[in-house]
Amino acid sequence: MMLSPAKSTFKNTDVTGLDYAKDFAMPDHTGKMRTLADFKGKAVVVFFGYTRCPDVCPTTMAEMANVMQQLGPLAEKVQVLFVTVDPERDTPELLSKYVPSFDPRFLGLVGDKAQTEKIAKDFRVFYQKAAGKEPGSYTMDHTAGSYIFDPQGRLRLFVRHGQGPEPIAHDLKLLLS
Repeated sequence: MMLSPAKSTFKNTDVTGLDYAKDFAMPDHTGKMRTLADFKGKAVVVFFGYTRCPDVCPTTMAEMANVMQQLGPLAEKVQVLFVTVDPERDTPELLSKYVPSFDPRFLGLVGDKAQTEKIAKDFRVFYQKAAGKEPGSYTMDHTAGSYIFDPQGRLRLFVRHGQGPEPIAHDLKLLLS
């Protein structure tokens, strides 16, 4: 007998029923326009970051690669999407090298300024430029968490940065069972 996962069984923050982050339309690093419907039947992990990030972004991407390893064959039912908050510098070419370097199944999404603002607003993600030490240089301050959608395309979980891969793998297994 299969039981549906109870809210209390998730290790990450259950956001089931929240009325935002319902969909997106943004080109991936190959230029193909992507929406949530493209990944129906898979759990989708959406993370907002940028390639020049010194800490949060590469550790999150490495953590997600570790999650995929822990999932084994179930990883084929998971799609990780890296949405850049720095479309000025993160070109499709750069994302096509950066994002799949963590796992070849991962996709980078990069839009123009308006598309980036829209998806960030839809997901209630904060981001802004922060001046760097050198003239003209900058970093990006941004929300450091990921959203997870179930295989039916419903927003289910918010994952705080830095928990390690085990709780994420646990929750993805529940969503995929």
